[in-house]
Amino acid sequence: MISSQEIRRKFLLFFSEKGHHIVPSAPMVVKDDPTLMFTNAGMNQFKDLILGNAAIANPRVADTQKCLRVSGKHNDLEEVGHDTYHHTMFEMLGNWSFGDYFKEEAIAWAWELLTEEFGLDKDRLYVTVFEGDEEDGLEMDQDAYKEWEKLVPKERILMGNKKDNFWEMGDQGPCGPSSEIHIDLRSDEDRKKSSGADLVNQDHPLVVEIWNLVFMEFNRKADASLVRLPKKHVDTGMGFERLCMALQGVQSNYDTDIFKPLIAEIAKLSGTKYGANEQQDIAMRVIADHVRAIAFSISDGQLPSNNGAGYVIRRILRRASRYAFTFLNQKEPFIYKLIEVLDYQMGFFFDELRSQKDLIQKVIQEEEASFLRTLEQGLKRLDQYLSETKGKELSGDKVFELYDTFGFPTDLTELILRERGMEMNRAQYEQELKAQKDRSRSAAEMLTEDWMILLEDEKEEFVGFDYLETSVTVTRYRKVKTKKKELFQLAFNLTPFYPEGGGQVGDVGYIQCDDDKVRILDTKKENNLIVHITESLPMYPKREYKAVVDSSSRRRSANNHSATHLLHQALREVLGDHVEQRGSLVNPDHLRFDFSHFQKMTEEEIKKVEDFVNLRIRKNVPLQEHRSVPMSAAKDMGAMMLFGEKYGDTVRVIQFEDSLELCGGTHVPSTGQIGHFKIVSEGAIAAGIRRVEAITADKADAYFRDQEHLVQEVKELLKSQDPLKSIQQLRDENHRMQRQIESLLAEKAGGLKNELFDSAVNVNGIRLILAKIDLDPGSIKNLVFEWKKEHSDVVAVLGTVQNGKPNISLMISDSLVSERDWNAGKIIRELAQEIKGGGGGQPFFASAGGKEPGGIDRALEKAKDLFSAP
Repeated sequence: MISSQEIRRKFLLFFSEKGHHIVPSAPMVVKDDPTLMFTNAGMNQFKDLILGNAAIANPRVADTQKCLRVSGKHNDLEEVGHDTYHHTMFEMLGNWSFGDYFKEEAIAWAWELLTEEFGLDKDRLYVTVFEGDEEDGLEMDQDAYKEWEKLVPKERILMGNKKDNFWEMGDQGPCGPSSEIHIDLRSDEDRKKSSGADLVNQDHPLVVEIWNLVFMEFNRKADASLVRLPKKHVDTGMGFERLCMALQGVQSNYDTDIFKPLIAEIAKLSGTKYGANEQQDIAMRVIADHVRAIAFSISDGQLPSNNGAGYVIRRILRRASRYAFTFLNQKEPFIYKLIEVLDYQMGFFFDELRSQKDLIQKVIQEEEASFLRTLEQGLKRLDQYLSETKGKELSGDKVFELYDTFGFPTDLTELILRERGMEMNRAQYEQELKAQKDRSRSAAEMLTEDWMILLEDEKEEFVGFDYLETSVTVTRYRKVKTKKKELFQLAFNLTPFYPEGGGQVGDVGYIQCDDDKVRILDTKKENNLIVHITESLPMYPKREYKAVVDSSSRRRSANNHSATHLLHQALREVLGDHVEQRGSLVNPDHLRFDFSHFQKMTEEEIKKVEDFVNLRIRKNVPLQEHRSVPMSAAKDMGAMMLFGEKYGDTVRVIQFEDSLELCGGTHVPSTGQIGHFKIVSEGAIAAGIRRVEAITADKADAYFRDQEHLVQEVKELLKSQDPLKSIQQLRDENHRMQRQIESLLAEKAGGLKNELFDSAVNVNGIRLILAKIDLDPGSIKNLVFEWKKEHSDVVAVLGTVQNGKPNISLMISDSLVSERDWNAGKIIRELAQEIKGGGGGQPFFASAGGKEPGGIDRALEKAKDLFSAP
């Protein structure tokens, strides 16, 4: 059986021999395209070439691209694990032609590779051709049909509609007809019963598309019209996992050698057997799929978080953890243990996985532990909701609150409800979910009009490293509408404005011609095009304007960016070579730097880092900027490179003495301009990831002035020139007073103990103590535990109000807990309703806090009724 590694190698070798340049996979997490969160197709990294925003260095390219489809138009998440061929993360094998060959070669080579190199049975293959579309005024793709006729019997050439055989980048942009190649993997017996032609594009698990050949001929405009592209391109994508299924003679992607080792390890760790139970099989497939998506996302620089791409990764991880919890009975983190197997399978080809294995394991382990704690909290909350629910239906808004506020999976809620003979109000839940999606969609909705071309310009040159002012000409503009405002995007023939990238924010400033001054609010990069965001259009769009960057903002950003490089070097020097950058933010006000490290920095380490940076600032180290350096030469120089970044054939190296990094940002001419460097915070943002925030120059000066002023105020307040000594005296005095208060409270509690016990009411063979008293919850707990130790027949319910907040404590003697099956933790939740709060605890003691002090009397009355009932 041919291995998956050999399949990947043969594909790349085949196209290399056809004159294709083999390129590495781009990061799966997209950083410079506002229209995409993740790479969801092989062509994403080539968008700027297809759009004409970058020069074509290699007209023929091939690769295998890591892709993720879990959001937006391409969302396969809910199918993953339940069928045998959908995945979140997958590899897309592809070959491209940028204005070079077209349909004839693309079709012939695809057929040659599949049938001759890989030896697939021609009788199992079907191809589709675009049938045309009347609405778009497009005829059938006759050219593709004629090429297929040379290779395939007519009965195996099928017509496909616009949905299946016309590929579009999005609502706007390059698009064109496509030809798909499908394979019928059914048994010979099943193939005799029905033709595979009838099952193409019918979601049959064994009649699947393995390769899509896209012929980009058109550009979709904002008004939905189509215009011809100046150059025609070929963009093909073949699902690596499906190809392996076909070549390895199995009927499920999960039975290939891509997934079998992972599933075997999951079965071993969970003490289960794959193939014995359908629900457990689904769970194992979900976990085997999801761990790949999570691991590669982390290796590409995206950590799980509460927003954006990080939220998607956290959701995938929690979905895997939820299946392990529910169906494999895993109550402790275990998914992180699969990384060893994944590294063995894929680490050789994808070095980023191998080099960051430790970090990936630690992040996943911490996320699993966190989610399991969330599940525990959610189960308590669900118990509370169920105790408040009359009947057999839990309201949909409660289910949605569990999901939206507490992160508790809805399908787990449904499972628990079914176990208790209940159900959720599905209509209410769907209504709440729809309302949330509508709010989110409304907030993010943006309408982008077509570019208005004023001047054809092959490349927009960035001159901002050398100039903050220059004359520019507007080459194109477009209008962008959001719910709140209307903005414009301008592109120039050249620009001094730095576009947001590499952690550094975009430049601001203005362009001016005579009496017309247009403010530049921000500068961004989209598919290699620098766009300048404004509130209005230039009055004289065909005249030259003077472009002026806000020099103060630029200078302060440069200070912080150069300081970030020095900080990176300092952290590696002080903490060790394991430190690697995991993210950064550079703006005029401060810098933020995320890095790999597994423990809190000590005060001494922080001081050493500050001293290291400030020493280099005082030395006034000059900048050595190396532009257009070949990547191989940059590696030989020892320049630091960041995982998750996509670099070109030539790069820019920024050097301050022995600090060398690949960087496209703006920097100081020499380090003395930074003035001073001060770390203002250090903390954890994820497992194994720390964050430092720091300030420089005028912000650092202001910080020290504020600290000096604060010290002076403290001196005046304490009326002392030695505030430290005065504070120590105050602390000692406070400790003495605290001990006195505790002693007085203990005396008070001692007096109350006998008084309250004497007030106990004998009910149904128990001593029932009900009272509202003036003691803090801690003292009340000590008091009732003394009764618990001394008596076997006491139930005490005591309420108190401290600082305006009500609290109820409930103690039940151990013997009553066992004899009468009472549980203080459950009973307290019912009492807590009266003070509009919640609580919990153990069977013998529980407490609850709330919002309504006036409810304590009602809670005590309810307790009397509960324990007095026969």
